[in-house]
Amino acid sequence: MKFSTSLSSLLILLPLLGFVSGAAIPESSHALVARQRGRGGRGGRDRNQDQQQEQAAADEAAAADADAADDAAAADDAAAAEEAAAAAEDPQVSLTLDPNVINEGFAQDGQDPPVDGQVASLTSTNNFINFCLTRSDLPLTNGQQIATGSCNQAPIGLIPGINNMPSSKFVNPPNGAVLPANTAFTVDMAINNLVTGNFVNAQQNYFAAPQQLDGDGVILGHSHVVIELLEDGLAQTTVTDPTRFAFFQGLNDAAVNGILSADVDEGLAAGAYRACSINTAANHQPAIVPVAQHGALDDCVYFTLEDGAAAADAAAEDAAAEDAAAEDAAAADAGAN
Repeated sequence: MKFSTSLSSLLILLPLLGFVSGAAIPESSHALVARQRGRGGRGGRDRNQDQQQEQAAADEAAAADADAADDAAAADDAAAAEEAAAAAEDPQVSLTLDPNVINEGFAQDGQDPPVDGQVASLTSTNNFINFCLTRSDLPLTNGQQIATGSCNQAPIGLIPGINNMPSSKFVNPPNGAVLPANTAFTVDMAINNLVTGNFVNAQQNYFAAPQQLDGDGVILGHSHVVIELLEDGLAQTTVTDPTRFAFFQGLNDAAVNGILSADVDEGLAAGAYRACSINTAANHQPAIVPVAQHGALDDCVYFTLEDGAAAADAAAEDAAAEDAAAEDAAAADAGAN
């Protein structure tokens, strides 16, 4: 009986001795799973923190981009406002008519009192600034040469004084000359009161700016020579067709010693011709002068081209006549002295 009691006590004490001595006690499966889950949970929390930090960085970058865009937009708005303010101050950029340049006389139709045969003028209180709106069927000239017609809004511009009105005179061929047909010749024209050599792009700036003057009040411009065939001869009285001409050339170079020249390199066929000048401002508009009553600003000469010997004989006769006239004049002067 004593042996049985001692054995029972021993069985009770063995687990306690193992714990006290540091012996490993097997871990239950439930505890192991719980511990492993705890480790996995900490890893998930770490990943979530990384994602949150990345999102925060992205949000901060987006906010910075938005601020930069707002700053750029504000800068653009400020620049636009500054430009608009400058435009408002610069009358050559402003879209508003300055009261200082309103022509009050434009409001009068010229019929007070009325004059027999005189028509009333168009009137305007705003310098006709929107005149082309009255003809919506026509395109704006807009610097182009529109053969079907257009409306031009450019003002006339600067007008010279009466002592600076341009004029021209052909030197060669002289009026009434007879020249050989189909033979090269040069047209020479004297020009006065026109600052030649000033011409703009005729395809982009035609009638696209006002007439301008130089510092001496002379028109900045250039000239042209046009030669037309007179089908009925020098005695022709029927009007010519402006769309038809035998020769045309812009005289774009500056005059040399007051002379503008154009070479008719291939000559012209036999016939009677008229050569005329077209003196214009830089943008190709006809020269504008200050008074209605004035001499012609352009010149025309009439001459004949003949074939072969006939032309040579005629030229010789003209030369002989000129020599005879010079001799007669010299004799007259000698007699007077």
